[in-house]
Amino acid sequence: MKIILSSILLIVTTQLFAQVEPVSKDKVAIGGYDLVAYFIPGKATKGNPEIKSVHKGISYYFSSSSNRDAFALNPEKYLPQYDGWCALAIGQQKKKVNINPETFKVTDGKLYLFYNSSHKLSGTKFNSLEPWVKDENNLILKANANWPAINGVKK
Repeated sequence: MKIILSSILLIVTTQLFAQVEPVSKDKVAIGGYDLVAYFIPGKATKGNPEIKSVHKGISYYFSSSSNRDAFALNPEKYLPQYDGWCALAIGQQKKKVNINPETFKVTDGKLYLFYNSSHKLSGTKFNSLEPWVKDENNLILKANANWPAINGVKK
């Protein structure tokens, strides 16, 4: 019985933590994923806390020192759009929604992150990248227009 309960707890905990805030309470960005790796090799890669860079008070972890150095030379090139909040939610719902760091798209040299959750126990599933891809150009325009008001910046 303990094994079954432990397995259920592990599944539920894993699903709950699949979504992260773009910046955690301890000021670590994107769940500790390497921002440069989204571009080269184009893969979501967990960073190493020992290989980090701090930019505007936020810690970014990297999988290699060369990725950390590339970020340090030009952070704006690698920072995700909409401060890392779900791009679809910014474009469609005009609100900030947590993201799954493994669900992303790079378009025209810009990183977009998305909500993606699959709850094994309830059977519900939603990957916000799917509707994004179907109407990406329009959603980018909407998200770019919505972002200043959502982020509290006046035009």
